[in-house]
This record gives sequence, C-alpha cells and structure tokens, in this order.
Amino acid sequence: GILIELTPALRTSTLMTDLLLEAHRLGVQARFTEVSAERYAEWVGHQAKRRYIVTALGRRLDAEHLAAIAGEVSRAGLNIDRIDRLSARVPLEEAMAEPRSCVEFTASAADASSEPDEGALRTALARLAGSGGIDIAFQHDSVWRRHRRLVAFDMDSTLIQGEVIDELAAEAGVGEQVRRVTEAAMRGELDFEQAFRQRVALLRGLREEALQRVVQRIPLTDGAERLTRTLKRLGYRMAILSGGFTFFGRVLQEKLGIDHLHANTLVIRDGIVTGEVAPPVVDGAEKARRLRALAAEQGLDLEQCIAVGDGANDLPMLRLAGLGIAFRAKPVVRAGARQAISAMGLDGILYLLGLRDRDAALAGE
Repeated sequence: GILIELTPALRTSTLMTDLLLEAHRLGVQARFTEVSAERYAEWVGHQAKRRYIVTALGRRLDAEHLAAIAGEVSRAGLNIDRIDRLSARVPLEEAMAEPRSCVEFTASAADASSEPDEGALRTALARLAGSGGIDIAFQHDSVWRRHRRLVAFDMDSTLIQGEVIDELAAEAGVGEQVRRVTEAAMRGELDFEQAFRQRVALLRGLREEALQRVVQRIPLTDGAERLTRTLKRLGYRMAILSGGFTFFGRVLQEKLGIDHLHANTLVIRDGIVTGEVAPPVVDGAEKARRLRALAAEQGLDLEQCIAVGDGANDLPMLRLAGLGIAFRAKPVVRAGARQAISAMGLDGILYLLGLRDRDAALAGE
C-alpha cells in the first residue's frame, strides 16, 4: 500500500474521489484506511522486532498439535503474527501413501528490546514433537534463511537407507562384529577414526564384485530424489561429505546430480579389499573442514550453508552450518543439532526453507 499524509483541507477535497475514478479507469481496486499517529508508531516499532519461524511437520497434523505449539510460543512471550499452510491439500480420491503436512508460524517478540528464552522454548517444542510424533523446527527469520545456497549431506542412513559398511560386512561374513562397532560409533561412544579403521580391517579379503551387489540393493531414503531435484532446479549446490566410501558416493553423485563428493577411498588391489582406506580419513572434523572450504570457494557465508546428517561424526558440520539438521538421528545427535527431522522423509527439509508444495512443483517436480 501507499501511505499518504493529508491535511484537514485535503480530506474534504475531491482527492479521494479523483483517486477512485483513476483506479476505475486503470481497472484496479482502491481502498482507503485511516491510520492514526498511534497506529503508525506501532507499525514502525514492529519493524525492529525480532522475528521467528516455527515449522510443524509430519505425516499428519491436527488441531491439538497446532494449539499446543501456539500455547508454547505464547508462553515464551512471542506474538503469533501469521499462520501458513505449506503442504498442499490432497483430494480425497487421491490419498497419498505417505502424506505430508506442514504448518508454519511466524512470530515476533512483544517489543524490540525483548527476547524469548530460546533454550526453554526449544526444549518445550522438542517435548511436544516427541509426544506428538511430529517434528517442530524453531528458526530466526533472518535474511540468511531465504538465501541458503549450499547443502552438504551425509550419505549412510541419510541419503541412503542403512550403512554401506554393514552391508559389506554381511557380504564378508562379519556382519555382527561390524554392526556392534558401527552402533557404538554413531552413539558417540567410540572415536570415529579408530572405530572406522577397526571395521574396515574386518573387510580384508572381500572381493570387488561384492561392492557392486551392495550398490544395487541399498535403497535411497524416501524424499531424497524429490529434495535434490528441487534444490538443483532452484540453483543450490550440493555436496556429499561422508565417512562412507567413494565407490557408493559416485553412484549417488551421478543419480542425484550432486556437485561435490568427499568420502573415504577403500583400498582394493587385484580385485580384493585390503582392509585399508587411503588417507585422510573423512571424520567429523574433516567434514566440517570440507564444508568450510566449499563455502569459501563459492564465496558463501556459513550461514548460507545447510548440513544434514544422522551420526555423531556429523555434529561438527551440523553446528557449523547456518541450518544444521539431524535426520532420523540418535538422541545424542538430535540434542546437539539445532533442528531435527524424524517424522518425514528428506524432502521435509524443503519446508524448513519455507517452500510450499506448490513451489516445489513449479521447481520441476
């Protein structure tokens, strides 16, 4: 709209009539609302208030979920300015096998000088999410949120379902030994590099053909193709930063249109796995270093980066990125990341970017 200051004399003139006639001639509608000095001062003050985004997502959301979220936001001293549905309504005759529901709350502080207790609010929302079987994200509504440009993914149990090394271990007949070490490492109970080298050593003697069998049978995570296709069309750069293996990463890179790949190289001689990896081992610190380097290469602020992963070795990059998302992660990883998604597929990340389903469709779905 246009704010016009009128003197008392002009209010009684034919100005408004003239404006209405001109609007009619142009084929547009014109409405006039009187704004008091007090109301104008309120508008100006509202500009300086901190704004926040609360995103609720899951396979199904109901009124109880939304009422509970609104209650926690209000108790934190925030005003809810707007509520938007980001997920599309589905016709009854076209019920989805895996429905998506998402509602976004835009909230602001009561005044420019007040701030909510973010830690307490995040804890309350996490409790609601856990009891309701949904995910709830809390973000600052900043310029960075609308200008993310680089997305870094973990591979195993993030882009794909399961751990490649566990599948290789099954092929080598050492599945149970490797699985125990993997689970302990993902819980953060073991040093990643030490545990990784122990597991790889158990693969010694495995034939190269077994790697191809594993490639053919491990499925993508639900939502991975929709997410990467949409991000690609929107101009995002994507990277795989994985403690897994390059032989599988290259397959995903080709399939999903990933721009960068940094993973571990399994040493193979004469068609036989040696039980070694070529240095350096891609651990948590290396993932964070690679993310920082990729951002610098592309002239990006780290706030413009998104990192997604499920394991303890992903936490360094999740904490470094402007938007770090623990995806179907263990409790210790969820607790260490600012955002988490468990109730939906990977494409739920699009909602955290503020994209509606129709936006994703226009982007080439």
